[in-house]
Amino acid sequence: MIWRRLLVRNDSTIVDLHYALQIAFGWSDSHLHRFHIHGRDYGVGHRGGLSFDDDPQTVHLADFQFRVRERFLYEYDFNDNWEHEVRVEQILPLEPQRIYPVCIGGKRSAPPEDCGGVREFLRGRLEAPWRGHKLLKQIAESVQEDDESAVIDLIEEIPAVRQWLTLDQFERREVNRRLSQYANGERESLFTQCLG
Repeated sequence: MIWRRLLVRNDSTIVDLHYALQIAFGWSDSHLHRFHIHGRDYGVGHRGGLSFDDDPQTVHLADFQFRVRERFLYEYDFNDNWEHEVRVEQILPLEPQRIYPVCIGGKRSAPPEDCGGVREFLRGRLEAPWRGHKLLKQIAESVQEDDESAVIDLIEEIPAVRQWLTLDQFERREVNRRLSQYANGERESLFTQCLG
């Protein structure tokens, strides 16, 4: 199971929550999304995509008057169909010295963007150790044969395999560094970094 635990302020907007989730999962905000809360859809509209009745800059989390253990849905990338159950675990007093949003826990890396959805993600996870072993074996054989061009070609494949082999890792410090950038207004550079 892949999860994140975030602390957010109740005066955060739908926009803020969307970007906090994008950062927490390491995604690029390159797909459509929506929240389904109390029977209505909310989100940041995109030209040629979904539009929403409410301005996401003016809809605050406090407006929903969430109760502890209440849940709602966050959907991202309607082709891959990622559905996230967002659960209100606690309602805590504001800590004035703390920067919000902040990630206080999580497990495993999120599925890579455009990996094809749950079925393809699971298939990729099962194949990754085999692909990694096969790639390392091919590199070793090419080194022994002194085939420099083959080694270079094979080394270029390592990042794709590494993404699948490191899925159990979760870098909370990196997420919090990026959430802090977001809180400090450095929003545009965050998602260009994520795409790169």
